[in-house]
Amino acid sequence: MIKMSTLVSGFTTGEFDTELRETLNTENLVEFITARLPGAGQPLADAAAHHFEKSGKMLRAKMALRASHLMNVDSAAALHWAVAIEILHNASLIHDDICDGDQLRRGHPAIWSKYGRDIALALGDWLVALSFELAAEAAQRTNTLMLVKILAKHMKTTTMGEAREFNIQGTCSWQSYLEISADKTAPLFIAPLEGVAAMALHGVGAKAISSYFRCLGNAYQIANDMLNFQGDGGAAPSSSDLIRRAPNAVIVLFRESLDSDSKVQFDDWYVSGGKDDYMQWQKKILASPAMKVSALRMQELINDSELLVERLPSELVEVIIPIQNMLQYECQKSIEVLL
Repeated sequence: MIKMSTLVSGFTTGEFDTELRETLNTENLVEFITARLPGAGQPLADAAAHHFEKSGKMLRAKMALRASHLMNVDSAAALHWAVAIEILHNASLIHDDICDGDQLRRGHPAIWSKYGRDIALALGDWLVALSFELAAEAAQRTNTLMLVKILAKHMKTTTMGEAREFNIQGTCSWQSYLEISADKTAPLFIAPLEGVAAMALHGVGAKAISSYFRCLGNAYQIANDMLNFQGDGGAAPSSSDLIRRAPNAVIVLFRESLDSDSKVQFDDWYVSGGKDDYMQWQKKILASPAMKVSALRMQELINDSELLVERLPSELVEVIIPIQNMLQYECQKSIEVLL
């Protein structure tokens, strides 16, 4: 695996002109977003400004912009599409924090914890609307009406993945876990490139893009699941997925390793939703082979994703490499404690 200190460096090498480097600059992207947010004194203005004080890496927007440059897509349309995806991603983060009860986002108080659940819900909804507005503007500029449909499709998939997580009664099978994980993680990695491909290639390569990111996205999610048990999953405490009964690769593989009697015992406790004996089950999971098996499954998915790169349109391969390196680096971090 190739380690990258930052994804930004992979997107701003000397091969690109000054205009593209400026567009890919995170501060410039945030400035563009800020100009579209509610103004001072308007409802949601303070909450929106607070959320984008910590903007993240803007990975999805930068993917779209790099791809659009390589494929000669109108730069203004590309910028609107890129920001549409990034805005939708941020809306999903705000809603996720409400659902998961996470009090921090990017080291700052989550919107719901600072402004309340009602404001957080309203801001998330408002950002969804802004996302579709920006996508429509990109579609108008390039006469690619299917952009709005692409955005809607991926929002639907992400939402269904989230809903499936809430509907789980007990732990899920490995195949179900992969489907839920891919539905939650992959769509907003797929959308940036699928939209650019639609503008430049009239949709050619959409299936290959989807297969690639669903595979690599699952590897990335397994890495996050492993980090969750190592106490390095962000705002949540160690093994928070076990506490709130969220789908987690380590939990699924632990359950699969149990004998019949132990499996029944674990299922009874898991379905109860209680926190009694939580530490006992956490210790059993960490003492089991589940973490190592998770690492092996993650590596298999990474290997599969590298094979899937060969099916992508040649114009997109150069775009894929930096994001693949970044995600592989995150996966590598999750197994360092096992080495």
